Amino acid sequence: MFGWFDRKHVGWLARFMQRVPVFPIPSSGRFLRQPLYAGDFCDVIVSSILNRTTGAYNITGQERIDYIDLIRAVKTATGAKARIQKIPYNVFWALLKTNALFDRDPAFTVGQLKALVTPDVFEVIDWPGIFGIRATPLQNALNETFRDPVYGRVELDF
Repeated sequence: MFGWFDRKHVGWLARFMQRVPVFPIPSSGRFLRQPLYAGDFCDVIVSSILNRTTGAYNITGQERIDYIDLIRAVKTATGAKARIQKIPYNVFWALLKTNALFDRDPAFTVGQLKALVTPDVFEVIDWPGIFGIRATPLQNALNETFRDPVYGRVELDF
């Protein structure tokens, strides 16, 4: 899930991309993602309250996208100048492992790399139809997240 004030996941990747000249991608970058826009999830909650909807639903992103294409979309939305560079998996892994020797709290770990490349496919249901709302197209959601004149530049510290 991503959206305004996202300090992890897509938000972290966007901030990192805006601060470095080269954005590394492990291997081919062809790892399926199903990002869910927080604004859409909020619409699901509001609809559930207003319509007194009950039950359990799998709410996932409607669009399936490879990680590298998601990163390209984030780059477009943020206007980042970083060059996207594919790096062989074993080299990426070794760089993360080496970084962990010097950083007690690394931003990206070998475990997170393994999770990134593990194929996770989640059921996509017609939640827009079920809840009577419209799913925001991914690029529009990224633009709303990172180009909003008020909230698009807010970074939360914890």
